[in-house]
Parts: sequence; C-alpha cells; structure tokens
Amino acid sequence: MNRSEKAKKINAILDKLYPSTPIPLDHYSAYTLLVAVMLSAQTTDKKVNQVTPELFKRANTPEKMSSLDTRTIQNLIREIGLAPTKAKNIKKMANQIIKEGGLRPDWDFLESLAGVGHKTASVVMSQWYGFPAFPVDTHIHRLAARWGLSNGKNVEKTEKDLKKIWDKNLWNKLHLQIIFFGREHCPARNHNLNECIICSWAASKKRINSESKNRA
Repeated sequence: MNRSEKAKKINAILDKLYPSTPIPLDHYSAYTLLVAVMLSAQTTDKKVNQVTPELFKRANTPEKMSSLDTRTIQNLIREIGLAPTKAKNIKKMANQIIKEGGLRPDWDFLESLAGVGHKTASVVMSQWYGFPAFPVDTHIHRLAARWGLSNGKNVEKTEKDLKKIWDKNLWNKLHLQIIFFGREHCPARNHNLNECIICSWAASKKRINSESKNRA
C-alpha cells in the first residue's frame, strides 16, 4: 500500500472516530488561543486549561496582559512547565502586539512574537483564522513515522511530507484528529502495534518488530 492509499484509509478511520474536532485548549479569542497554545509547550492541555481561567480573568487582551508585571504572570501560571520563561515571553508578546497595532492573521508577524514558533502560529492561523495549515506536534511527528507517511527527522520535514499527502482542505481537521488518536489509541510507549486499528496495517513489519522488542 503506497502513501496515498494509506492516507485515504487513515482519513476514513479518523473521520469515523472523530467527526468533530473541538480545540482542546479553552479560549474565546485569537489572543487567548495564542496564549493558550504558547503555554501548552512541554505540558498538557489539561494543565493549561486549569491555569488560563484565572490568567484570562486578569488579562484577556494584550493591553491588560501588558499591565501585569512578569512576576504576577508567573504566579498565575506557576503550575505549568517552564513558567518563568513563558511569563517573560507572554509579557513581551503582549507589548509586541500592542506596538504592531493588534493581532492579525499574518505568518511572519505571528512567528516574530516572543515564545511563538511555527507550530504555535500554525495552530492560530488554522484553528482561529481558518487558513490551511498542518501544525505538527510530537504526537503527529511520532504517528507519521509509525504509519510510514514520513521519514522526517524533524517536525518541519514531517509537516512538508503530510502536506503533500493530504489535500489542504483536510489539514486543519486532520491535525486535531491525529492528535486525538495519538492520545487515546496510540501512545508512545508500551503500545502493541499489532492490535492498533491503524498501526496494525499501516506500520511496516520492521517497525512493528522493532517496537515489539522495545516493549519486551
């Protein structure tokens, strides 16, 4: 089965499992989504959703966030990983947005903001502004390799490979569907590929044997 045939079958399975794809990070504006995605690096969405209600109660706009000192921001997000660094970036990002006249759907602008990389910008562009994008996180990077859809050594190469396989009108939904599948059905460790509804036929025998040995 070639990559195109795999992609079509995977898409059908994911559509059946996840007909709707709500964004797992709580937000209600482009700015609150941007902050939530930035905070989610190296921590769980659940943990982010636990700290953002109080954070957004105090500051749900760049102007309000800019008025807070860095220590206050850090205290509000102290339960998540890399809180000191993220607090500094949130403060700086708010000032950058104000200086530029507000948040806007522009790739270069978003990626120039403190603490915002290509993946974070891609999530905001796709999930809030509706631009076709395929943000690749660790789940997607891992599953693309398992399923033989990409041999990328980094998320940038994996993103390019997946964009070639699927039509761009599918990217925004597939990005979330693959994340959900990875979390619920296809964990990184102690996963029996032979019993997985996708890995069992999409993964190569070499891959299945290799991961089986690692589980032993």
